[in-house]
Order: sequence, then C-alpha cells, then structure tokens
Amino acid sequence: MQQSTHTPVIGYLLWLFGFTGAHRFYYGRPISGTIYFFTLGLFLIGWLVDLFLIPGMDRKADLRFTTGPIDYNVAWILLTFLGLFGVHRMYMEKWLTGILYLVTGGLFGIGYIYDYWTLNEQLSQLND
Repeated sequence: MQQSTHTPVIGYLLWLFGFTGAHRFYYGRPISGTIYFFTLGLFLIGWLVDLFLIPGMDRKADLRFTTGPIDYNVAWILLTFLGLFGVHRMYMEKWLTGILYLVTGGLFGIGYIYDYWTLNEQLSQLND
C-alpha cells in the first residue's frame, strides 16, 4: 500500500489561502499555483471549485512523491508560514541555506518563491 505524502487536512488548510495558490503548490502544481497567485484563485471561482478537487489532487500527490523521514506536511506548513526565515530548510537539514534565508528574508523573497515551485521535488529527493 502506498504511504501518504500529503494530507487533505493540510490541503484544505492551505486552500483557505488558496487565492494565493498555496494548496496548488502543495499538491505539486506550480504552474496553476502561479496562475492562482496572480489572478486571486482565478477570480475566486477556481478557488471555490478546488474545494471539491482537493481529494483527487491529494491522491495524485501521494502517488507522485516519495515518502521518507522528512514529512511533507511539516515542511509545507513551515514554508508557508515561516519560509522567509528559512525554517523549512533547517527542518530539511539544509542548514547553510536555512541560515542564509534567515538573514536575507528568504534571499529577498526569490528563494522563498523558488521553494514554492520545487519543495515537493526537494523532499522526494531527500526521502529517496
């Protein structure tokens, strides 16, 4: 049986901020997450539709990403709420870049955005 990498609870929590695309990034959909960010969740219509799509996105993410000792849910919560301080990178034991994010505000926000695009892949690679 496939172990879960993502959870609908975190998906719905991030959906509350869905007009920023947070839940779409969480489920490994950075392009639509970026579109949601710039259009406020497709003018809130896409955001409301996603309320019903999250269970399917969750199943697909569980199949796509690799489980392991570093928890996706913890990393995503840390990135979403403390990402500019690099706490998620420290959690992933990337201490040097974590401290660099801490003193530069997530490399002036650019590294923070980069991590939104790539965190699932970073975690899969670390969990391999």
